[in-house]
Amino acid sequence: MLQILLEPWHSEIIQRALAIGVLVGLTCAVVGSYLMVQRLALLGEAISHSVLPGLAIAFMLDSNIFIGAFIAGVLSTIAIAWIRTRSPIKEDAAMGIVFSAFFALGITLITIIQKDNKIDLNHFLFGNILSVLPEDVRDTAIISVLVLLVVILLYKELLFYSFDPLGAQATGLPVNLLNFGLMVLIALTVVASMKAVGVVLVLALLITPAATAYLLVPRLHQVMILGAIFGIISSISGMYISYYNNIPPGPAIVLVTSGFFVLALFFSPSNGVFINKQTTSGKILWWQELKQLIRFR
Repeated sequence: MLQILLEPWHSEIIQRALAIGVLVGLTCAVVGSYLMVQRLALLGEAISHSVLPGLAIAFMLDSNIFIGAFIAGVLSTIAIAWIRTRSPIKEDAAMGIVFSAFFALGITLITIIQKDNKIDLNHFLFGNILSVLPEDVRDTAIISVLVLLVVILLYKELLFYSFDPLGAQATGLPVNLLNFGLMVLIALTVVASMKAVGVVLVLALLITPAATAYLLVPRLHQVMILGAIFGIISSISGMYISYYNNIPPGPAIVLVTSGFFVLALFFSPSNGVFINKQTTSGKILWWQELKQLIRFR
């Protein structure tokens, strides 16, 4: 058993992959907690899809793809905010419009680049954690420290804004700046996670560990801590599963964190489907309403 646990650590590739997986699992869970309480899961998806044209343009200019992805993510948040404030379009619709447009633009640019250069599109979409270099680990660590430092310094302000934006505005807090800052944190987290799981699967790490913790604990800081634990365990477990079963690491990590969510959904002491009496009574009420609908017809 001990040999099974230690064998992957003999490879420097696996060591780097595990290091970046732990950093990503921690950072995504902390930032994703804000998305959970604000019910803005679509925002994480919008930004994660919107970084793709930045990746493609940075590759065309032979620049750092992390910088290109971050700029594209920030531009997408500005576009969402501009559409929301300058038109009657609601925020969720604006996010859907922007992320689909940016994603389509990214796919188009990558297709054009592929005519003259060999680019593995799956590498951008689904990640390749086994290809990380020492500088990738360094960049991810810097981004993670920066994101976590901002969350610690602005925890009270972001907490107030997340649960009561109108009250935060009434007390004089710069809510627009806080909202934009949160979007920048999400963009940074997406950029840090690209190597691990790619732009498509990053939403799972942003939302699922935080959602799992949300079912188990009541306070935001507890959601962050427990979500980070789930994210780290999922990253490490997914790497081991990938190593011993020869499957892609990114999807393996996502499947593990999804498994934790399913367990919490069914067996949470306060919200579990099989344990909570209110949930059971809700199922009965749903069945009664369905019979009433059939009777009405």
